[in-house]
Amino acid sequence: MAKDGRARRGEIVTPRGVIRTPAFMPVGTVATVKALYPEQVRDAGADILLGNTYHLMLRPGAERVARLGGLHAFMRWEKPILTDSGGFQVMSLAKIRKITEEGALFQSHLDGSRHMLSPERSIEIQCLLGSDIQMQFDECIELPAERGEVERAMELSLRWAERSRAAFLAERTAGRATDGQALFGIVQGGTDEALRRRSAAALVGMDLEGYAVGGLAVGEGHDLMLATLDATLPFLPEGKPRYLMGVGTPLDLIESVRRGVDMFDCVLPTRNGRHGLAYTWAGPVNLRNAVHADDAAPLDAESSCTAARDYSRAYLHHLVRSGEYLGAMILSWVNTVFYQDLMAAMRGAIEDGRFESWALETKARLGSPPRVNGS
Repeated sequence: MAKDGRARRGEIVTPRGVIRTPAFMPVGTVATVKALYPEQVRDAGADILLGNTYHLMLRPGAERVARLGGLHAFMRWEKPILTDSGGFQVMSLAKIRKITEEGALFQSHLDGSRHMLSPERSIEIQCLLGSDIQMQFDECIELPAERGEVERAMELSLRWAERSRAAFLAERTAGRATDGQALFGIVQGGTDEALRRRSAAALVGMDLEGYAVGGLAVGEGHDLMLATLDATLPFLPEGKPRYLMGVGTPLDLIESVRRGVDMFDCVLPTRNGRHGLAYTWAGPVNLRNAVHADDAAPLDAESSCTAARDYSRAYLHHLVRSGEYLGAMILSWVNTVFYQDLMAAMRGAIEDGRFESWALETKARLGSPPRVNGS
């Protein structure tokens, strides 16, 4: 491992390959990174992608995926996969939900069917999918929230972490999980520093393979998110991965790596691409804007993505304004490559001991993101 300040450059070794950190995981929620071929995601430089327990349990079903050879074979992705436990989606998508000590009873957002997602069932699903890194089942709440509610959810998540760990060990004993698979815990506690420290200490005591910081980017704002990271990360082990869930913008990634985060996932690259926003080394570009209609210049001459160098802004503006699928496909590709190039640049800057100067220069180049309808 190389360090520059608190920024860390390392590797996570799995049977399916090495994950170079800091790493950004493209989001393949339902066994696909939207608008991209798996080969494009691989060639962009991604070492790992994310799938989701909630969505895959509802459609096509974890048991079906297992019968078809597991998630890697199903979607033809040979590198590592991390699966989220489903807790966040229960909060954000389920039509009706009831949280009890047993788990989360909810109605599917697809057809209204009723399901119970418990720590044990979440781990069972993740083992059926065959993911390399699995997440404990937790309760994620929206912020801001009363301290008592934040504490209640944090304590429940800790009890669910214990049950997730026991279920994961039972799956391993039964041969349905291998020694090469890992279970990560999720630190909760809102933006309350004392609650975050309590959560981190309890999870570290469970001796899990890695630790995530969850429950952020849910309404608390950029500055509070960073302050919460400052209060949490020092209490997590130096020698194990640190994963910030659901984050975020290029600025979020740079500032979080500066504080010692190793792993990220977020839908922004592909979601914003589908709505006409491109990430470039000169800052974000909203291709819906009419200013691009007569611009024959390439989108980003500095990009390693051939599409960003070869297609004009005028053509991409035309595709976006016409609602053509190709526009969403190209911009999702461009953004996925940009995020992977950003992580590679951070890894290089850490190795060279120049992360601070690189970060200042890069943030100045990237500027502030424009607003995008529907993003």
